Amino acid sequence: MPQVTVATLAAMKGRGEPIACLTCYDASFATLLERAGVEVLLVGDSLGMVLQGHKTTLPVTLDQMVYHCACVARRRERALLIADMPFLTYASRSQALATAGRLMQEGGAHMVKLEGGAAMVDTVAALAAQGVPVCGHLGLLPQSVHKLGGYRLQGREAVSARTIREDAKALQAAGAGLLILECIPSALAGEIAQALTIPVIGIGAGAACDGQVLVLYDMLGLTAGHPPSFSTDFLRGRGDGVAGAIAAYVQAVKARAFPGAEQTPA
Repeated sequence: MPQVTVATLAAMKGRGEPIACLTCYDASFATLLERAGVEVLLVGDSLGMVLQGHKTTLPVTLDQMVYHCACVARRRERALLIADMPFLTYASRSQALATAGRLMQEGGAHMVKLEGGAAMVDTVAALAAQGVPVCGHLGLLPQSVHKLGGYRLQGREAVSARTIREDAKALQAAGAGLLILECIPSALAGEIAQALTIPVIGIGAGAACDGQVLVLYDMLGLTAGHPPSFSTDFLRGRGDGVAGAIAAYVQAVKARAFPGAEQTPA
């Protein structure tokens, strides 16, 4: 089957075909996700919480991200592989280039993801100028959880909504090829997805985005404690196991049945 590339995702957006994305941290799940039809594998720094047991993503190191990305890359055959740049590994343009270099050369990533808006524009431009595909991330920024005061909906007020809109356009203009919107009102997410030419992937941002992403452990009901309100346990009540749950997620995304009203912020 043909490789999924950034151009593939752009063409899917043009056709109105939803993009299915999930986090992935190891070789075995890479195989299961690809068999189910997941187009994008995201090696997220969420591994710090779901694998390592940390309260936030902040303790995750670059060495750990390279390791997990390489594990996924060894088994990946078709999907686009994106790796998070961990906390404080892209504080300057030179550091961002070095971090991206390791994730792509050692980890096998096809694209790197960073959090932030206007402050990241020069970094995105520097990466793009060197041929590094970049995915932006706006809305709830897990690496800024202490600054934000917790994991809460962003963009509800007019000022913050305007900032997210402007940041999204600025990231695209700087050369970002993909954007993730996390925990923002569905109407705002839909407006941004319509305004941008690059694909917009939502997590807790409603069904009007060009695709959806969830943390793998959340959608399998494996995360300890209270799951995010925007997620669904696709494994619950199924008789066909983990593979069936992942396939059900992909089907729900493709049919725009997920997220539903109960997983959609107002």
